[in-house]
Amino acid sequence: MTTRIEEIDGKLVATLIGELDTAAAPETEKALQPLLDCKGKDIVIDCTELEYIASSGLRLLLGILKQAQEVGSRVVLKNVNDVVKDVLDLTGFVSIFEFE
Repeated sequence: MTTRIEEIDGKLVATLIGELDTAAAPETEKALQPLLDCKGKDIVIDCTELEYIASSGLRLLLGILKQAQEVGSRVVLKNVNDVVKDVLDLTGFVSIFEFE
C-alpha cells in the first residue's frame, strides 16, 4: 500500500495505491495522519488506484471524516472503482461520504 498527500488548489489530496487491508492499515494510518490536522481545508481521497478496502481501512476513512467535520472541512472520495464501491455500499458508507 502506498499513500501520497499533497496540497492542490487549497485542498489536501490523499492518493491511495494498492490494497488497504488489515496488514496495511497501521502504516497507512501513520501516512494519513496529516489529514487529521486539516485546519479547515477540504480533503479529497483519490481512490483511482485503490484496489481493495477492508474494515480496518473503512475505520481509517471514518476517523478522517469525523475529524474533518469537527473543523468544518469536507471529505470527498474520488474515482472509486466498483470493487471498493461495493464494500462502501454494503457497509452503508455511501450515505455518509461525498463522491466525485
